[in-house]
Amino acid sequence: MSVDQVCLIVDDVEFDRRMMRRVMAKYCPEMPLIVARNLGEARARLREKNVSILFLDNALPDGMGVDFLSEMSTDKKLRTVPVIIVSDFPSPFMYAKAQAANVCEVWSKREFVGPAVRRVVQKHVRVVH
Repeated sequence: MSVDQVCLIVDDVEFDRRMMRRVMAKYCPEMPLIVARNLGEARARLREKNVSILFLDNALPDGMGVDFLSEMSTDKKLRTVPVIIVSDFPSPFMYAKAQAANVCEVWSKREFVGPAVRRVVQKHVRVVH
């Protein structure tokens, strides 16, 4: 992978961020990881780094992840970032909004497991040698 390829995890719950970090470290150790606790921090990280894949919680203190996708879609650089929504309680309404926003996948938190993470990273992150 290229050194500028970075994974961004956006989640406001420390327990979930730790779990996601552990899974990423074990199953995608070559992928640098940055985190954000809310959408404001996510905006800053997206400006600072070339994010190659985004794991985005839906319910955040400053807004809904699925609504943030429409903001990303207006930015030429950000609209191409693969997004996986990772939510405690995915709802049919959220699935519909995510599908309309071209989200790669929608997972519950318990689906954030090594094989699934590895598969989605391999599928959506271009490997550069």
